[in-house]
Amino acid sequence: MELDEAYANAAYIPGGDTYPARWAKAAASFREKTLCELDLPYGESARQKLDLFHPPRLAKGLVVFVHGGYWLMSDKSDWSHLAAGPLAQGWAVAMPSYDLCPAVRITDIGNQIAAAIAFAAGRVLGPIRLTGHSAGGQLVARMTARRSGARWQARVAKVVPISPLGDLAPLMLTSMNADLKLDTAEVLAESPIYLPKPQMPVTVWVGADERPAFLEQSRILARAWTCERIVAPDRHHFDVIEPLCDPDSALTAALLAP
Repeated sequence: MELDEAYANAAYIPGGDTYPARWAKAAASFREKTLCELDLPYGESARQKLDLFHPPRLAKGLVVFVHGGYWLMSDKSDWSHLAAGPLAQGWAVAMPSYDLCPAVRITDIGNQIAAAIAFAAGRVLGPIRLTGHSAGGQLVARMTARRSGARWQARVAKVVPISPLGDLAPLMLTSMNADLKLDTAEVLAESPIYLPKPQMPVTVWVGADERPAFLEQSRILARAWTCERIVAPDRHHFDVIEPLCDPDSALTAALLAP
């Protein structure tokens, strides 16, 4: 399709095909040595489960990380190690899985993420900070819009979409749309650029070495929301999230800053 290359990542990253196995190995190792509750159900389907990582003392609050994969692939279990930075700073971290397209629509996934946050918020007191990568960036950005009955929204203190998809319209021109099934109505409803400007602080984060399409996606979202945009030097779409492993990184600081 017309824009398939624009949104291809692995082919343009040296060793891109090796990252999934590396992520899975690092995540499994992290779970083995960390206080965590695994596979907590927040919904009815098999994939509506989350992992909750706990600091050794009473948590300062809750961080929720939502994984990417174009709403078509991946699982919470590949990203556990990214909880290390916030966890070392005293924050609990929730990582949900969710149903994937084409079994559900992107709209349905957004509703599942809201349910996951509500569940985790019921387990952890204090402020909530949301972050997500790529499609997960779209999902956490979508959480800034008011939801009826979502009492947890008043606790959201910061949102950091990482390499987010702020405008879903271009994806209608990719072969992925055979499974995403995006139409104009859903694009308008689910694209963060069309949402009201959030009432909480937002920092859009993107790697300087990402594909031009992702640099533009981050740019238009930051412009639409008049919010901070950080372009991380020497980072591509796969390693842009790695600083979440470091409690002292600029990315972790942006997420947790008062």
